[in-house]
Amino acid sequence: MLTAVGALTKPCPSDMSIKPAHTTAALSLSLALTGLATPLSYKADKSIAKGKHLVIIANDHEYRSEEAMPALARILTRHHGYDCSVLFGLEADGTIGVGLNHMPGTELLEHADGLIIFARFLDLPDAQMKPIDDYLKRGGPVLGLRTSTHAFKMEKNSKTSYKKHHFRYGGEDYQGGFGQQILGQSWVGHYGKNHTQSTRIDLIPERTNHPILRGVNQVWVQAGAYNAEPQKDWDILAMAQPLASMNQDGKADPQKPAMAGHWTRIYTSANGKKNRAVTSLYGASEDFLNEGYRRMIVNSVYWMMGAEQQITAQSKIDFVGPYHPTTFKFKGHTRGVKPSDYLDYNSPIPGKTTPTR
Repeated sequence: MLTAVGALTKPCPSDMSIKPAHTTAALSLSLALTGLATPLSYKADKSIAKGKHLVIIANDHEYRSEEAMPALARILTRHHGYDCSVLFGLEADGTIGVGLNHMPGTELLEHADGLIIFARFLDLPDAQMKPIDDYLKRGGPVLGLRTSTHAFKMEKNSKTSYKKHHFRYGGEDYQGGFGQQILGQSWVGHYGKNHTQSTRIDLIPERTNHPILRGVNQVWVQAGAYNAEPQKDWDILAMAQPLASMNQDGKADPQKPAMAGHWTRIYTSANGKKNRAVTSLYGASEDFLNEGYRRMIVNSVYWMMGAEQQITAQSKIDFVGPYHPTTFKFKGHTRGVKPSDYLDYNSPIPGKTTPTR
């Protein structure tokens, strides 16, 4: 596997604190031998390295996770010392696609310390789904963004062994699938209209002392609001207020009272282990342009990892390299970009200035 250190690439060593059964180099060779492209990986500088590896899934159809997640990975690696690997849905030619059921690299979850997921309606083959299921069974921490409440949708004719993760799974053993069991909610529905209604994220006054909200203010996102059905085990930190326009200072939609927009919960894995999960109903490519939202997500990673004591209100959250996100929509992604195109920290995201439709 390749890792980015500035503009250089070199073999990525495994996390020595985990003592894995096989090295990352061996995994890279295995992926190469099976004809799979290696994921995008960034290695933190030794001066700030935390010795923790995050796997980030970027594979939705609409909200440009394939742009937002590499940008987030760069921030977490360069400024915060987390090693990050970003997994994409890949086309047959190895270029980044959207919402694809071919997503190499999930094997990295075997020894990952944390999972960030931004996915929608995936029906992965068993070989790629098993590491995700295994990670959840062992109770690894999870941060889910936007469409991850409905990350998986297994069709009736699907041959998968993991239908329990389907967002509408009705079995009592795993009601509501991944979304409900891990993040606390499966898909509910839109609450604001994309591209005509933006969303103001209001911190709950009684929760402003929570570490995730440290230094967070003036949170506004360009994605329309999602509906929410709060559960007793949610610790809601912020409410999402639909606005009547795409202006940050726009008026609140009088027909739509604020809904829960960001919460934490503790989920229990199959082996009985309890661990942390954070859910944000936002995170589209343009949402990350807002500093308040960006800080809230970075802080959420620290909390997810049990490192909330390290959160500071002034931590660096600047973008690393040019970030000029594409306006999110279906069939609007930039084509022809390979994961390796983002290895250089100075390479632009997205990889081309104009999407090819």
